[in-house]
Amino acid sequence: MRYFLELAYFGKAYHGWQNQPNAISVQEEIERALSVVFQQKTAIVGAGRTDAGVHAKQIFAHFDTDNELEKEVFQFKMNSLLPADIALRDFFKVKPDAHARFDALSRSYEYHIVQHKDPFLEDRSYFLKNKLDVEKMDRAAEILKDYTNFKCFSKSKTDVKTYNCKITEAVWKIENGVLVFHISADRFLRNMVRAIVGTLLEIGFGKQPIENMHEVIKSKDRSKAGTSVPAKALYLTRVTYPEIAIK
Repeated sequence: MRYFLELAYFGKAYHGWQNQPNAISVQEEIERALSVVFQQKTAIVGAGRTDAGVHAKQIFAHFDTDNELEKEVFQFKMNSLLPADIALRDFFKVKPDAHARFDALSRSYEYHIVQHKDPFLEDRSYFLKNKLDVEKMDRAAEILKDYTNFKCFSKSKTDVKTYNCKITEAVWKIENGVLVFHISADRFLRNMVRAIVGTLLEIGFGKQPIENMHEVIKSKDRSKAGTSVPAKALYLTRVTYPEIAIK
């Protein structure tokens, strides 16, 4: 039987989602807990691979087991075994060929910026004291939806077959005193959101005109885009699936 896990984690202590030979990962901690519950090695496949220090408010992973799982018992056991910064929110049985990564229709991220010093947001947002022109950043973000090839925002050494992504949302909002960038797409490249935010900040600080976003994207050159912003302020917030994939 195949199950989907719905998880959330605070990424500060981890070297990203994916298993690493010499560093602790979120995937490793979840697989360790599953292996204790089932008394055998149990592997999972995640919906994506967040970088070191990035958080997830929602992410899914699938695994296979011969065991019929009891709702409250399994969830209690898993959350007892998982560290405090990883939580199992829910789980459910899916069709045998449902895939947490390949069946995903879209993924959404948030990037949080604060412009006032707040010790309680230090580990979960990017503090910038210089004034930003949010309206210009918003207009530049809208340009992203006119393109599909985002090689300019991709980490240079990455093994992908295509740099094409379909961005459906890219907007800045002020939420509870925090400046939040919302972006959704069918897929994302490695480091893509952090590079996009870095580019938008250059426009917000008046270092580049809004129209520069067109030139950066058309260049397909990572060196033309802005510096990657810190990982600690980035959150994977939502992954969506077609009903047929999970029923």
